Amino acid sequence: MSRVPGWLSRVGAGLTEMGDRLNARRAQAEKDDDFDGGDDFGRSNGTDRGGTDSADAPAASTANGNGTPPQPPSDTLVAAPAPAARPDPAAAVPWGMRVAAEAGWRLLVLAGTVWVLMRVISAVQLVVLAFVAALLITALLQPTVARLRRYGVPRGLATALTATLGFVVMGLVGWFVVWQVMENIDNLSDQIQDGIDELQRWLLNSPFHVTEDQIKDIAKSLREAVGANTDEITSAGLEGVTVIVEALTGILLTMFSTLFLLYDGKRIWQWTLKLVPAAARPGVAGAGPRAWRTLTAYVRGTVIVALIDAIFIGLGIFFLDVPMAVPLAVFIFLFAFIPLVGAVVSGALAVVVALVTQGVFTAVMALLVVLAVQQIEGHILQPFILGRAVRVHPLAVVLSVAAGGMVAGIGGAVVAVPLVAVTNTVVGYLRSYSQEPALRTSPVPRGATATGVAPVEHRPPS
Repeated sequence: MSRVPGWLSRVGAGLTEMGDRLNARRAQAEKDDDFDGGDDFGRSNGTDRGGTDSADAPAASTANGNGTPPQPPSDTLVAAPAPAARPDPAAAVPWGMRVAAEAGWRLLVLAGTVWVLMRVISAVQLVVLAFVAALLITALLQPTVARLRRYGVPRGLATALTATLGFVVMGLVGWFVVWQVMENIDNLSDQIQDGIDELQRWLLNSPFHVTEDQIKDIAKSLREAVGANTDEITSAGLEGVTVIVEALTGILLTMFSTLFLLYDGKRIWQWTLKLVPAAARPGVAGAGPRAWRTLTAYVRGTVIVALIDAIFIGLGIFFLDVPMAVPLAVFIFLFAFIPLVGAVVSGALAVVVALVTQGVFTAVMALLVVLAVQQIEGHILQPFILGRAVRVHPLAVVLSVAAGGMVAGIGGAVVAVPLVAVTNTVVGYLRSYSQEPALRTSPVPRGATATGVAPVEHRPPS
């Protein structure tokens, strides 16, 4: 009986040791599972699931007693690393290239819009030119209508009187030019023949060493060119009938458009404003009157300058005994509506007529007269008469006249410069109008800075 308690004590001690070992292994397995499954969580929080600080992790990992980190069990699944996130494609494109692409497609849309607009204008070119001509004539005649209205004349009567007087004057000018040309065409042809003979003698005696055979060869080449192109000349004559019909149609459209613009221009403008979006309507309503004042100033100034050029150049070639001085003066007046280019063409025409009819000396004197009048026009008349109402750089004038002539011929060259002048005025006003809210909400400058800032007066668009 004395041996039983000792045996039982040894069995109990063995079971206790086995339980301790099982508990230790169970604790070690739980720690291994926590290390594999909660690695990211432990890194972000600095603690394990049991609240142990990350600084105690090395001590816990050496629980196996050999100083090496515990190895996970063979049946434990290790999570695969997450793939790296790819950057946004828009963020991968350089900033300069993104800006260039944004500007590029907007320019393409704008170019396509302009191309479609030009195609539409070319399809109805006659109507567009007639309406633009009506605008120019209205800008010239509208001040007379306004003056008659101030004197108490009814609007319809003032419009009828002004339009009738304007069209009668323009018709008389055209009739006078045609009459003078038809009256002097026979004498002019004889004088041209005499001038050609005189020019031939001058070339033979000139230091250029031109022989008579060379002059005959040139004349023969001209005759052959005319004979070879007889069919084209005939077809051009047949096409002239179509041109005359189109010209008459354009004149009628211009007259009717001018009448309605003079009589009902204000209501037409108000109806046009209704087509503009409401957000942009105030700016457009303010730009319209300023554009009209610019167009009116341009037309009146150009008429005055053209009239002065025609009078003085006409008097010069008249005293030089150049034939058809009055028709040439009228041509100079009409061509003056094409800035820069028209003055050169009309002056060259007067010089050529003087050369073939009166000789080299008269042609040189006519050239001096033309150059003197044009210099006075360019440096004194245009800056004084047009002033600051029409501010267009000479390069812009030349380019616009060339582009207008290429698109719509003489009519396009005539309307190109006033169109550029009006566009310049509208763009300048809209730019200043868009900046006014920022200037009104900006803080008031103080000290010396305030003297350099002009006050902005905001007026509601009229």
